[in-house]
Amino acid sequence: MLKQQICILGATGSIGVSTLDVIARHPERYQVFALTAHTQIEKLAQQCAAFQPTYAVVATVELAQQLEHSLRQASPKTIVLFGAQALCEVAIATECDVVMAAIVGAAGLPASLAAARAGKRILLANKEALVMSGQLFIDAVRQSGATLLPIDSEHNAIFQCLPNGFQRDLASSGISKIILTASGGPFLNRDVASLHNVTPEQAIAHPNWVMGRKISVDSASMMNKGLEVIEAHWLFGAAPDKIEVLIHPQSLVHSMVSYEDGSLLAQLGNPDMRTPIAYGLAYPERIASGVEALDLSKFLQLNFYQPDLQRFPCLRLAYEALRAGASAPVVLNAVNEVAVDAFLNSALGFMQIETVIAQALEEIPLQGVDTLEAIFEIDSQARRAAHTYISNLRH
Repeated sequence: MLKQQICILGATGSIGVSTLDVIARHPERYQVFALTAHTQIEKLAQQCAAFQPTYAVVATVELAQQLEHSLRQASPKTIVLFGAQALCEVAIATECDVVMAAIVGAAGLPASLAAARAGKRILLANKEALVMSGQLFIDAVRQSGATLLPIDSEHNAIFQCLPNGFQRDLASSGISKIILTASGGPFLNRDVASLHNVTPEQAIAHPNWVMGRKISVDSASMMNKGLEVIEAHWLFGAAPDKIEVLIHPQSLVHSMVSYEDGSLLAQLGNPDMRTPIAYGLAYPERIASGVEALDLSKFLQLNFYQPDLQRFPCLRLAYEALRAGASAPVVLNAVNEVAVDAFLNSALGFMQIETVIAQALEEIPLQGVDTLEAIFEIDSQARRAAHTYISNLRH
C-alpha cells in the first residue's frame, strides 16, 4: 500500500496535534508531507523531529531562520518555507494527497480554497472557510472533483448519518432536518445577569472539550454553534429552518439527522476529536483512533434542551446572518474574531461581544462575495469597524 501524503495546516493547534496522534498509530498508511504553524516554532520543531516532513511552513522569514537552525540535526531534510503563499504551495503540491485544514479563523481560507481548487481530499476543521466563502468553496470542490470531508465533530456526525451518495439535497434523501448538538459551554447554568462580569479564564474553561482559547470563547457564547449552522448550510444544502440546534450537556450525541419516516439517526462517541479525524483520514474505511468506545451503561441520562437565545444571543445573530446571505456571514465572522480577541485581552466584556457583532450586521451594507479578493476586502472593512465600535464602547 502506498502511503498517503498528509499536509497539516495548523499542526501545533489541538486538531493538528490530534491528527498527528492518529497518523502515528498507522505508520504503514500515512506519511506527513507538510506541517505548518504560525509562530509556535518550538512545538513545530518537535513535531518535525518526530515525523520528518518534506516541508515546514511558518509565518515570517525570521521564524523560518530560527526553525531551520533547530532542524539542522533533528530533521535536516525538511525544507522550511514562510508566508501565506507557502501555505497554499504545500496544500496544492502534486505529492500531497490529503490536506487537514485546521488553521483557526480567516487566515486558513486561502490555503483551504487552494486545496479545493487543486482537487485534494480536504479534511475541513476550519469552519470559517465555509462561513466566509461558502458558494465559492463549494463551487471549487465541484469543479475540481475534490473530496470534502467535515472534521468538526457535529458535521462529521451528520455526514456519518447521511445516506450513501448524498448530494446536498435534503428533500430527495427523505431528510426533514439536521440537528446540531451543543454542550452549552461553561455558562449553561450560570445566571444571565452575571455573564457581564465573567473573565477570559472562566470562558475558556470548557466542561467537555480541550480546545484553543478563541474557539473556547466561541463555545461559551455559542457563536461556535452559530458558525456551525452556517457551515452546515453549505455542507449539506440545508435551509436555515432545516437546521436545529439542541443543547446536550453530556457531549456524547454529536449530532443527528431526522428523516421523513420518523427515524432519527445519531452518531455517539466519547468527546475526542481523534474519532472524526480518523474517520476523515481513512474514509470510507474505519481505523483505530486511540479513542475508547463509549460505554453507555456509565451514563444515567442524556439531556437535550432548546437553547436560550437571551443567554446565547450570538446564536441568534448567526441565523440572522445566514438568512441575510451575501457578505453578512463574512462580517459576522470577522467582527467576532476581533471582539473575542478584545475580550481575551480584557478590553471588552463577554456580553459586549454580541453588542459589537449586532452593530456591525446592522450598519455594514450587504455586498457581493464572488471572489476571494472581495471577501477579504469585506473582512478588512468589518475588522476596522469592529475596532471602532470597541473603542467607542470603552470610551
